[in-house]
Amino acid sequence: MFRFYSGLKSIHFSLLLSILFFSQFSDAQKLSGKEINDLAKHKFPEAISNLTSFLKLPNDGHFEKQIQQNLQWCDSVFSKLKFRTQVIKTDGAPLLLAEKKVAPKAKTILFYLQIDGQPVDTTKWNQQNPFLPVFKEIDDKNKWTIIKSDMPEKEFNPDWRIFARSASDSKGPAMSLVSALQILQDRNIEPTFNVKVIMDFQEEMGSPSLPKAVMQNRKVLAADMLYIMDGTRHLSNLPTLTFGARGIATATLKVFGPRYPLHSGQYGNFAPNPVFGMAKLLASLKDEQGRVTLQGFYKGIELSEKDKLQLNSVPEKLENIKNRLGIASIDQVGSTYQEALQYPSLNIRGLNAAWTGDGVRTIIPSEAVAEIDMRLVPESDGERLMQLLKEHILNQGYHLVDSIPTEEERKKYSKLASFTYRLGSQPFRTEMDSPIGEQLGRAMRKVFGDGFIKMRTTGGSQPIAPFIQTLGIPAVSIRIPNPDNNIHSPNENLRLGNFLEGIITCLAILDEPLK
Repeated sequence: MFRFYSGLKSIHFSLLLSILFFSQFSDAQKLSGKEINDLAKHKFPEAISNLTSFLKLPNDGHFEKQIQQNLQWCDSVFSKLKFRTQVIKTDGAPLLLAEKKVAPKAKTILFYLQIDGQPVDTTKWNQQNPFLPVFKEIDDKNKWTIIKSDMPEKEFNPDWRIFARSASDSKGPAMSLVSALQILQDRNIEPTFNVKVIMDFQEEMGSPSLPKAVMQNRKVLAADMLYIMDGTRHLSNLPTLTFGARGIATATLKVFGPRYPLHSGQYGNFAPNPVFGMAKLLASLKDEQGRVTLQGFYKGIELSEKDKLQLNSVPEKLENIKNRLGIASIDQVGSTYQEALQYPSLNIRGLNAAWTGDGVRTIIPSEAVAEIDMRLVPESDGERLMQLLKEHILNQGYHLVDSIPTEEERKKYSKLASFTYRLGSQPFRTEMDSPIGEQLGRAMRKVFGDGFIKMRTTGGSQPIAPFIQTLGIPAVSIRIPNPDNNIHSPNENLRLGNFLEGIITCLAILDEPLK
């Protein structure tokens, strides 16, 4: 007997009644919301087992063996679903394309799946191995404790979580789609549109080979729209559709001091410390309200009253967000959280100079390093913004060197720095009232009523621009994981209730005709 808890309600399924279970559904192509929910719940124990098996495969995109193991696993899964699979060779890691045609003239939806995950430090995880998934529940001391069985086969609570690398980012979302496709196959139901699935095995490395691969394979990848199975839900944890993503550009800034670290007693008051120069330089990048001071940084961004109404229809309260984050005030870029996401940002993502903690030393460091990231929106150009930053550094009196200062440069310039940058994923935005938005809206309302979120953009970045620009198609991100999932960090997890709702979401989308 399988029991699914939801609040005070529980639903019992008997494996011995499977035939009777499936006979209750009509032969009509379009499923009702109740049918979709019941089918997903019936499939859920198997879906959990499949996800657990998938998560046991290490998936760091830096290692070819791990890429191949995951590629073969995915190839096997989609082959069993009667998809035609094709390995797309690139300059780096291969891509895997799976395709099922229902009719030559039917429209095509392309699904993007991220299969790789962030590198792991096993010493930081509260379990034996990040690739040995465990199920946990929160105890009365607000701590996550392991549920005794390896997999709750008979019963589970939707608030239980599976802890493993890539549980949320993004094997859980990928398996939500796979599980929905398996349900349709079990029911002998075909979508009314052609389905393509592209699998990326180096997303966490910035998908370096993706743009060229899309360009070279634009015919086989051709589609009418793109659904991205990646990204975290809104803070409310309601099912979420995100119609855009910010791009990213990164930079490394070094401010040079003495040729080598100096004893602070012997040379303090004499040799300038580069940390003070770096501190002044970084402080000059934002004003007291948290707005970037680079002239023209926010150029071209105008939010109409319609935009603001749409943005602020998302159910969130400023005070609740501040309390959640543990902050007393916010940067004055936009008047709400949703409005703030519509602007480019400048962030110091890392600082380094000498030693701290147990290794601290009384020295004047030889250099200070700042790692910077900018999040980009469609109205902003990463190249232009990085040039603005470079000009600002020069205007602060710094002489920029290519790498390490030469002897001549050390003698001539009192302010020495190096500045390098890289452009990453580009931003995108899809109109919410477009055909892709309408199809998704119909599907979501069927299973969730009004209990879902439509966001204009997300603060994070996704390597989707090559598809949008090369294939000329709109894109929307289907958000499944819980917002408190520790992605990119130790103890990454996926709430089981979110995984179930992910399957329900994918099944509703696959069953909803395109108009």
